[in-house]
Amino acid sequence: MSISSLLQNNNMEYVATFYSHFGAIQFEQFCKQASIAVHLQPVPRWLSSSCGTCAIFQVDRCIVEDIPEDILEDIEQVVEKQTEGYREIYKSN
Repeated sequence: MSISSLLQNNNMEYVATFYSHFGAIQFEQFCKQASIAVHLQPVPRWLSSSCGTCAIFQVDRCIVEDIPEDILEDIEQVVEKQTEGYREIYKSN
């Protein structure tokens, strides 16, 4: 399945990076339960990540506030894809 087949026309594209691969898997399960199209892949070179796995997902609004705390604590950052680059939405402390 290609990434483009996961993407919806009216949604914003986000990339989440994680501290562990387990966190990426937990986030993927959260998205699937919430009917959010998600795709795990290696982290692009321009983003840093501790585990090397990122999640690309599209939603019509930022969902960071909806992510359960036990999953959120393993998210390193969430960025929104824009016409020219990316905008940081969330960064862990």
